[in-house]
Amino acid sequence: MKQKKFRKLHGVFVVEGTKSVEEFIDSDYEVLSLFITPDATTKMSKIPRKIEFFEITDDELKKISNLTTPQGVLAVVKIPMEDEKDLSFVRETTSDMGFTLVLDDVQDPGNLGTIIRTADWFGFSTLICSVGSVDAYNPKAVQASMGSLARVRVLYTDLTDLFASSPLPVFGAVLDGQSIYEIDFGKQGFVLLGNEGQGISPEIQSFIHHPVTIPRRGAAESLNVAISAALFCSELYRRSPS
Repeated sequence: MKQKKFRKLHGVFVVEGTKSVEEFIDSDYEVLSLFITPDATTKMSKIPRKIEFFEITDDELKKISNLTTPQGVLAVVKIPMEDEKDLSFVRETTSDMGFTLVLDDVQDPGNLGTIIRTADWFGFSTLICSVGSVDAYNPKAVQASMGSLARVRVLYTDLTDLFASSPLPVFGAVLDGQSIYEIDFGKQGFVLLGNEGQGISPEIQSFIHHPVTIPRRGAAESLNVAISAALFCSELYRRSPS
């Protein structure tokens, strides 16, 4: 399950840690099986009978865990069947605040997981990624999301098709644009963030209606994409109706 091709082949992914596993048990995801140590069993809330249950030793858990220090429980969870081509529901309707985060070829699983967690914090229920972005079910992305993946729907699609077929404005995070604190975001739109090293790809830049910049005072060359996402989410939340 560490490799995308096997996750795709078997249609499952791994979640680790008591809190994260409980988040998925309480979600719409289907938890197929649990591998848990005796100590962790006492920390878990009631486990539904439909979930296959295996009590294992700490040494056995270390052999199957993706973590340097395993957290007592590992769950095998079914990947939901999504039609990656059917994004009609976000072409017209977005989150409660009217905006959807879109990631263009973000590669670091830790960044993606952090963005998922941030989106969950600010109430964004959907995240759209380009086909070339890192897999949301990568173990490092799942771990970094801290259970928020159970609530944030992550979809992959061709961004060219998405933007070409949607009337919603695209706000692109770039180095040279209008300040995030001064621009009029309106009530709906896509907030587009690019690759960690290259930014937004040239073929997608043409769809940006409003270039937006997070003002810089210091000398750093750029901001981490997860930090940028957090600042955009915070600003949109600040402006949203209470």
